[in-house]
Amino acid sequence: MAPSVDPGDLQPADVQPWAQALVQQRAENFGIDNPRYKCLPSGPSYSTGQGFKRILQTPAMIVILQEDLTYRQIHMDGRALETDPNPTWMGYSVGRWDGDTLVVESNGYNDRTWLIGGYPHTEGLRMTERFRRTDFGHLDIAVTFDDPKAYNKAWTLRLSARLAADTEMMESVCNERPDNGQEHWIGKASDAQKTAVKVAPELLAKYVGVYKGIYLRNARTVEVTFSDGALSVSVNGGPKQPIVPQSETKFSGTGLSYQFIRDDHGIATHVVEGHVSGDYKYERQK
Repeated sequence: MAPSVDPGDLQPADVQPWAQALVQQRAENFGIDNPRYKCLPSGPSYSTGQGFKRILQTPAMIVILQEDLTYRQIHMDGRALETDPNPTWMGYSVGRWDGDTLVVESNGYNDRTWLIGGYPHTEGLRMTERFRRTDFGHLDIAVTFDDPKAYNKAWTLRLSARLAADTEMMESVCNERPDNGQEHWIGKASDAQKTAVKVAPELLAKYVGVYKGIYLRNARTVEVTFSDGALSVSVNGGPKQPIVPQSETKFSGTGLSYQFIRDDHGIATHVVEGHVSGDYKYERQK
């Protein structure tokens, strides 16, 4: 399955100050300390991450396999959720059927992993997922995070996933390389402000839109919005992040670069997203 994430219902007022400060710190550092970049298991973000997954179902257990060779076990034998589990990377999960919806409750996570967008969690996190197949080949998934030590209320992400027919998962092993090059990750997100240039608001407005294409082997959506005189990008429905103009067409500030390709009227037709691995061109949809 190949999931894609929408923004969820988390509001700034729902995030406790210490957690909000940590999110800002991680954004400023371009997420260099993300456990995923250190080849560590993804923990509760397993359900909200990109990439292919294979679901194996038996009466007593559902197992979800991922390309990075990690796996997840969901007990379906009627047992109760552990009340005081030993914290682990992937937690402890039990599932049950509610009509045609699979409801999975999980806890027992250590606090070393990140949720979507760099949001933290504590060992008190409890996660509830609801999986429902809307038709052959499509899943609707709702993931609710409840962590009173970090957030003032539970918050929910809604995802969709599609069947990747006639496709085999390929191994993607992060730690095959002895050196992931992190010593070359320098700078801060705020550095983009030092080289920023002024761009007229009417020109910025011509870049607003939804751009779609393929990043590596996965579909990718980049939504560009304009508010308070600045552009922001949201990747695959994730949090909006401001981007800073370095020229009339090139922007930075998220750890990636964005170069807009314009037609004769100055309207953007494509955006090129710059990664360490190369440039990826996405076509404007609207």
